[in-house]
Amino acid sequence: MTHETIRIETDARGVATLWLARADKHNALSAQMIDELTAAAGELGADPAVRAVILAAEGKSFCAGGDLGWMQAQMTADAATRRAGAAALAGMLNALNELPKPLIGRVQGNAFGGGVGMMAVCDVAVGARGANFGLTETKLGLIPATIGPYVLARMGEDRARRVFTSARLFDAAEAERLNLLSYVVDAEDLDAAIEDEVVPYLSTAPKAVAAAKRLARRLGPRIDAEVIADSIDALVAVWEDDEAPEGIAAFFAKRKPRWQA
Repeated sequence: MTHETIRIETDARGVATLWLARADKHNALSAQMIDELTAAAGELGADPAVRAVILAAEGKSFCAGGDLGWMQAQMTADAATRRAGAAALAGMLNALNELPKPLIGRVQGNAFGGGVGMMAVCDVAVGARGANFGLTETKLGLIPATIGPYVLARMGEDRARRVFTSARLFDAAEAERLNLLSYVVDAEDLDAAIEDEVVPYLSTAPKAVAAAKRLARRLGPRIDAEVIADSIDALVAVWEDDEAPEGIAAFFAKRKPRWQA
């Protein structure tokens, strides 16, 4: 399959690197990228030669969250189109979360909103010191809806509530304390740290790894079809409210939304 917003590189060991490749857009999640990531998760999961997957990003940013042009289009779309867009985003996150291979996040730069969700679906996420993070949706009149189940599973409710609603930014050290990052290294040490995470998997039985990951998901916080559907409903509801159109319009007009002092 041809990809335009991502690229996949697989080495001789069966270690695949799934690159977010919209560096000029800070790897913001467009409709096309969402579809391509979903397809890539299926491809990599079904490939018996792939032993582990690294989720990485080109450019300065890991992922700036949802593409605002895509979100702006949801404001004027009909109800069915809005729901399909929310479902596509939720489906992509679930596909990565249930990938039957180890998923290791290489977080080289900033991640906001949906980018935090991308980190949360990784089995291990290693971040570069100096990166900043934030669940910034509420600044735009939105909520961290479809990423919510994964962020809460990763952080726990008590820690997530510190950053889930305030939209404040936090650094890599706090991301580690919040359990969003497994640990933090200097930028020049990031590739070595990722390699250290990859190597142990090359000595494990692939089917056993997949079964162990499925078991962990069953025993962990519930993220099933009902929970995912609730997250889709929540996102559609805020898209249909008056705050999201105001917040996104204010962003594009480079003005303050009505709620900002």
